[in-house]
Amino acid sequence: MSYIGLPPKANFTSGLLDRFTSTTGTTVTLTNDISSENDIVVFVNFVKQDSTTYSVGGTGNKTLTLGGTLVSSDIVEVHYLNIVGQTVNPSANSVGNSQTASSIINGQTAETSIADSDEVLIYDASATALRKMTKANFVSGIGGTNTPIFFAGRTGGQDIGNTTFTEIVNNSEYIDTASAFNTSTGRFTVPSGQAGKYFFYATCTGDGDDNYDRQHLDIRVNGSSITQAGTSGRYTNLNVPSGGGYNTSQISQIFTLSVGDYVSCFFYQDSGNTSTLYDARVWFMGYKLIE
Repeated sequence: MSYIGLPPKANFTSGLLDRFTSTTGTTVTLTNDISSENDIVVFVNFVKQDSTTYSVGGTGNKTLTLGGTLVSSDIVEVHYLNIVGQTVNPSANSVGNSQTASSIINGQTAETSIADSDEVLIYDASATALRKMTKANFVSGIGGTNTPIFFAGRTGGQDIGNTTFTEIVNNSEYIDTASAFNTSTGRFTVPSGQAGKYFFYATCTGDGDDNYDRQHLDIRVNGSSITQAGTSGRYTNLNVPSGGGYNTSQISQIFTLSVGDYVSCFFYQDSGNTSTLYDARVWFMGYKLIE
């Protein structure tokens, strides 16, 4: 049979009753919270009491003060009309997918920006428990940034002797996020906590009026040669523009570095004379790779 609204109950429910015997004094303590005197009916020795003759108070209005003093032979019955309901927490691990709706997430207002103190909920597999994370410490464990990063060059030319590797001193820096590049030595040193893989690029241009058999640009780690790039075969009979030419070398490389390792550039030329690197065409840069 169909019903409009909720179907009728199939069973009776038991009413709530407090019964007090062998009690003396003017008060009894109820077993359930109520909101006021109107939520109960009081009988003393089976005689219904007028609600104006008793009062309730205390925590949860559970202290019932009667209109007279009880003796041990008196019987007090309290019938509940209403009781204050209480919140019952679900038992541990009892709430699952079937008890939740997707609207608890997709029904919320979309966030258009996020602050460092904003929080997200994650599952910590190592602790087998839910954990909260702020935006700041959440993104710190994802990917990374290409820092430290530096970019340096020369102000003024630098003389390079014949047939010798000379360390290039890039004495002007334009970017140095970790203050890890030294303009006095031309060296980048891996700062504390920044070990990892790094990309480096260098370029330099020598005096175009010198005749090189070879010139090499060398990137070294802790003074040891790791990789070189060079230009060879520059002779006077090559078609050099009337205004002079330039001998340019470029090099790039990726290194795995430890804290305290330093990286610098060296230049070699064998023109037979001291050669000058042009200040506006000498660059050295590098940055840490995201892993």
